[in-house]
Amino acid sequence: MGIYEELQARGLIAQVTDEERIRNLINNGEATFYIGFDCTADSLTAGHFMALTLMKRLQMAGNKPIALIGGGTTMIGDPSGRTDMRKMLTMEDIEHNAACFKRQMENFIDFSDGKALMVNNADWLLKLNYVELLREVGACFSVNNMLRAECYKQRMEKGLSFLEFNYMIMQSYDFYALFQKYGCNLQFGGDDQWSNMLGGTELIRRKLGKDAAAMTITLLTDSQGKKMGKTAGNAVWLDPNKTSPFDFYQYWRNVDDSDVLKCIKMLTFLPLDEIEKMESWEGSQLNRAKEILAFELTQMVHGAEEARKAQEAARALFGSGANSENMPTTEITAADLTDGAINILDLMQKAGLIASKGEGRRLVQQGGVSVDDVKVTDIAKTCTAADFEKGHVIIKKGKKVFHKVVLK
Repeated sequence: MGIYEELQARGLIAQVTDEERIRNLINNGEATFYIGFDCTADSLTAGHFMALTLMKRLQMAGNKPIALIGGGTTMIGDPSGRTDMRKMLTMEDIEHNAACFKRQMENFIDFSDGKALMVNNADWLLKLNYVELLREVGACFSVNNMLRAECYKQRMEKGLSFLEFNYMIMQSYDFYALFQKYGCNLQFGGDDQWSNMLGGTELIRRKLGKDAAAMTITLLTDSQGKKMGKTAGNAVWLDPNKTSPFDFYQYWRNVDDSDVLKCIKMLTFLPLDEIEKMESWEGSQLNRAKEILAFELTQMVHGAEEARKAQEAARALFGSGANSENMPTTEITAADLTDGAINILDLMQKAGLIASKGEGRRLVQQGGVSVDDVKVTDIAKTCTAADFEKGHVIIKKGKKVFHKVVLK
């Protein structure tokens, strides 16, 4: 089985421009391919997993990855899948975020000895003269076709700014520049990027008279069709300071039964024949599958030792409910208390357990919150300094989320 056939078997391929060409390129290790990452935050998220693991799979098959950092395109903002305009970042913010991305990508991609490249599109996009750009590539894009593109549809409902309208041209220019400078012959991206990617292949064809290919990756969604990689309204980050290894482990340990095998197949490097044996698993065996998924992904991001600690902490916690070692922890001080107490909703927000007080109120009213094994029934409940007599309290959200809050 070639790598293309493996990607098919894992359910990773969504759309391709030329299946035979792409199959031959990647199966023979002849692809120099790129995936773009806009630097909109100082950490990658679980939502980037598909792209990162794909790059690793293809590199292992002898192909050369280019991780394109969007220092230039981040200044425009990708409108794909958005109903609002993205926050404008400074160049300093973008450079800091790009440095953070590189450190995290090195857990997946081998950049040594020219085996992979990391480049920043700010190096060419920020040098472009607007009139020269219009003359060079403007005639290659049909406004009518651009307005029909899927990536603009949601923004069109509230008003698409001219700034964002240029994003497709910028992304297409990236492929054009990489093709010429590095011989990049293939672009990968999420399925919501299809229109932008076709723009790049068409620009290369019209300007250079040559063929380049594009393939989109299946978006990772849960059984309800929602994008995976968020919890309590927040992203699941790869940075351990933003999402602890324990919380990261628990996110994947708690996926729905109907999603676990799909996630194992799409995200882990376990052999397909081993995964096929799991397809008959039921009941408690699915919990074992979830542990495998959580351990494999946590190990990939945070290393084997952190994955082991997270797994042991989870087993101890859910086995006895008493062991708080390695439990996610938030520290507060007396300054966080008002008249010697803190409201349960404020406490949960400080611990990152809820995205809003409205969410917290609903959880309490539905009986989904406990403090030190005592169910909270009133949203006016407060924790006083006396409640922290042993140094901490443990908040339980739902059946599977535990968090220790320490009063310093």
